[in-house]
Amino acid sequence: MTIIEAENATKIYKIGEVETLALDHVSLDIKAGEFAALVGPSGSGKTTMLQLLGCLDKPNSGIIRVKGQDVTRFTANQRAEIRREMIGFIFQFFALVPVLSAFENVELPLLLNNVGEKERKERVNYLLNAVGLSDWAKHRPDQMSGGQQQRVAIARALATNPIVVLADEPTANLDTENGQQAMEIMKKLNEETGTAFVFATHDPRVVAYASRVLKMVDGRLIDDGNGKILLN
Repeated sequence: MTIIEAENATKIYKIGEVETLALDHVSLDIKAGEFAALVGPSGSGKTTMLQLLGCLDKPNSGIIRVKGQDVTRFTANQRAEIRREMIGFIFQFFALVPVLSAFENVELPLLLNNVGEKERKERVNYLLNAVGLSDWAKHRPDQMSGGQQQRVAIARALATNPIVVLADEPTANLDTENGQQAMEIMKKLNEETGTAFVFATHDPRVVAYASRVLKMVDGRLIDDGNGKILLN
């Protein structure tokens, strides 16, 4: 079942009189439970594609659908609601709230969704245990290593039981051991929860774990990861 899709999505950034074509009529779909990598060199459009799929931005033309809904027609508040309820994010620099503990960082999306206290506690404890950080629940980000912070970010991304987690260069700031550990945790949670994961990356460590690899060059999708080479 397709959960998110782009149809002829084009994105142009304009700074002053200069226009940059970031995405050029890209069409792709993400199926439920996938573990996919979006790969390509810097400037290929990977991050822009994630931003569109995650309802963080809108294309200049084309359509983005989330569970069949054309979110390009949505208001900013409606797109924010989709993000809050259906989409988890993992960022390159972790983006944890520095004054909150690991428990509180994972709990935050549940508070924003008005989840009750008992359910919040059970969900956070489950996820911290799943990423191996039960003993670090009360620690703040500055008291944890980069690898531990990334695991908190993984737990937070899954807090609301999203249909998909979008990760932008999730291993870029981790050494080989911590990067491998993060990928193994995400793969395990993907299999256990059925949540789809999509990674924008040029890291072969990430690509090796992917069950589908979509390749981008110069803002165009050249391989959809299903054995089909695209020429448009």
